[in-house]
Amino acid sequence: MADFHQNGNIATLHNLRTQSLAEMTYELEVFAQTRKITLILPCLYSELEGPAMPNILAELAKVPYLHRIIIGLDRADEAQFKKACAFFSALPQNHVVIWNDSPRSLELMQRLEAMGLAPNEPGKGKNVWTCFGYLIACADSAVMAIHDCDIVTYTNEMLARLVYPVANPTFPYQVAKGYYPRIGDNKLNGRVTRLLVSPLLIALKRVIGDRDYLDYLRAFRYPLSGEFAMRTGILPDLRIPSDWGLEIGILSEAWRNLAPHSVCQVEIADVYDHKHQDLSADDASTGLARMSTDICKAIFRKLAADGTVFTSHTFRTLKATYYRCALDMLDAYYTDAKMNGLSIDRHREELSIELFAESLMRAGQVFLENPQETPFISTWNRVHAADPAFLSSFKAAVSADQDEYYPAQG
Repeated sequence: MADFHQNGNIATLHNLRTQSLAEMTYELEVFAQTRKITLILPCLYSELEGPAMPNILAELAKVPYLHRIIIGLDRADEAQFKKACAFFSALPQNHVVIWNDSPRSLELMQRLEAMGLAPNEPGKGKNVWTCFGYLIACADSAVMAIHDCDIVTYTNEMLARLVYPVANPTFPYQVAKGYYPRIGDNKLNGRVTRLLVSPLLIALKRVIGDRDYLDYLRAFRYPLSGEFAMRTGILPDLRIPSDWGLEIGILSEAWRNLAPHSVCQVEIADVYDHKHQDLSADDASTGLARMSTDICKAIFRKLAADGTVFTSHTFRTLKATYYRCALDMLDAYYTDAKMNGLSIDRHREELSIELFAESLMRAGQVFLENPQETPFISTWNRVHAADPAFLSSFKAAVSADQDEYYPAQG
């Protein structure tokens, strides 16, 4: 993917293979002397037992410019939390494991619930939001990065390239979004981006007309990537969803809060592969069925917030338009894959498109039937306004968990 094409909406920072990792790492070490860098790792306990995390830890152990690593741990009991602390103790950097299911954390969530500020549901969005809160409470980092914990092709060059645009003080970027080709096992992956988001954005433009927001989203080569870097000053006012719409939600917040020249996308890998979700055609509450519905809702909410009026007729027309666009794009992906010696199962791809079309309608129905729904987790600025002591209490609770359950890490 060594090209230098710019689409004009946001800056695209390519990997032209002219800068070595050693040179980039040295520059990041220089930047980090005055602009501390924190990495956030939202993970499930089950991912610690998977094939990706041991390699991710080995790669992160080589990184000299990180000030802190914050691990948000979900779905773990006490014994698993202790094992997680032991697992991450291999990291040479300052690090902390936030046990989101600890008695102290649950008590703090009840404190928020009493004020109507607690996240509505568990998930990656809530995990990331919690890590943001801890980072804000530490008040000592200028730059943060976040990436998924199931990347089986991970190298620390991904992190260096991801964080560089916002760590370099001469660059204007407040947010950097990672992108890469989704290829693995001789197959073309990335179904949700290829067969849902890309054709949906085209269909929306045909149905509701030109919107700067749609052009903005279409500018991203991989809008659903879980790899972001940001300058920490924007975190307290960031509104993010707690569901699978997290990535679209963060991009939408960057669109709302920042000028286009403050946002960029950066090529971070030649090959990227991670855990694949099941299609879950028979269960809309899990897998790609749930993910696609949440993503559609995130896009519809943002367009509505900008003044777009949606009706049931709009969604019926949108479904038909999307379906045609998706099939046309499938033809392009099929020929692209074949020309590059990759396999692609057209039957399974069309089944995915049919599922996504149903998800689109389901998202539209939920959107129309729940006008009072609060789609975002409260910003940390609002939490602080309602309870100025909460962040310090949260930071103390995280420290107390480690002192009590894994004192070797305290």
